[in-house]
Amino acid sequence: MNPRYKTKQIQIGNVKIGGDAPISVQSMTFSKTADIKATKEQIDRLHLAGADIVRVAVSDEKDAKALSELKKISTLPIVADIHFRYKFALIAAESVDGIRINPGNIGNKERIQAVAKACEQRNIPIRIGVNGGSLEKQFEIKYGATPKGMVESALYNIKLLEDFGFNSIKVSLKASDVERTIEAYKMLRPLVDYPFHLGVTEAGTLFHSMIKSSMALGNLLLDGIGDTMRISITGELEEEIRVAKAILQYSGRQKEGITIVSCPTCGRIEANLVAMVKEVEKRIAHIKTPLQVSVMGCAVNAIGEAKHADIAIAFGNKSGLIIKQGEILCKLPETQLLEAFITEVEKVAKEKKQNT
Repeated sequence: MNPRYKTKQIQIGNVKIGGDAPISVQSMTFSKTADIKATKEQIDRLHLAGADIVRVAVSDEKDAKALSELKKISTLPIVADIHFRYKFALIAAESVDGIRINPGNIGNKERIQAVAKACEQRNIPIRIGVNGGSLEKQFEIKYGATPKGMVESALYNIKLLEDFGFNSIKVSLKASDVERTIEAYKMLRPLVDYPFHLGVTEAGTLFHSMIKSSMALGNLLLDGIGDTMRISITGELEEEIRVAKAILQYSGRQKEGITIVSCPTCGRIEANLVAMVKEVEKRIAHIKTPLQVSVMGCAVNAIGEAKHADIAIAFGNKSGLIIKQGEILCKLPETQLLEAFITEVEKVAKEKKQNT
């Protein structure tokens, strides 16, 4: 795994992005922002799921004017998402923690300058949100909807903001497919030092988004690219946060939480392994200490497979083993095994936390 690229650090509310800050996770509400009650409920759901930042759509003047009230009661820093109507960005800048604009549809230089001035006055960042499906006409004509076109759009708009004296910037280069997303981010990364917001846009339902996002964002994270991220899913808000955190964890960029290793189904399994793994996941999901937990369906490979686990369980014929760091702790009847294992996981997590 490569070290993270050193980037300029910006701040959205109380969340630092870039530099040595942890990679933050964000999502977007789907309610009409003017419906403050519904939007607040969704923000609270995201907060409980572990989101760091929330983005809200500003589709009309009612949405824009609702932001100041929403900001007073929000449990997360708010980024206003602006398309087409730059005047809504001017209203939003009076109260929110950040602005996202799509340079492909926000308008001419004068409009972008006005947004930059409004954000400068309150010291709030702007995300240049380049989208492969809505590039400015001059870049689409010259390059097509290609990574090169996306990068040229980003560079053009970065320079615009810099020429206006504004440099509290982060950048995203989202496409709806894995290859263009990876190529665009990797092409731009050596050319600027601004933090990157990672994502695959219009990634689809949970199944499709998990695959696309894991491939694209996992690749980038392993290469040291990325400072904040959103997983776009046509589905429940909490799933975006759950998948994002899993990608961060399995890419090694987030040293927190449980990693569960479980064997595939086969003819040697001596228990209802699928149900047991789900139960273990549910019972230990609250643990934040980094632990590797192994759940094995038989004793054949258990000792070898469990050597690298902090704690492991291996089911046998109406009994099973609990193994700690490769050493057998006990053999118990199946009726007692799960409860004893959960107790041991809690104990190991407490010990590890005390020793760090």
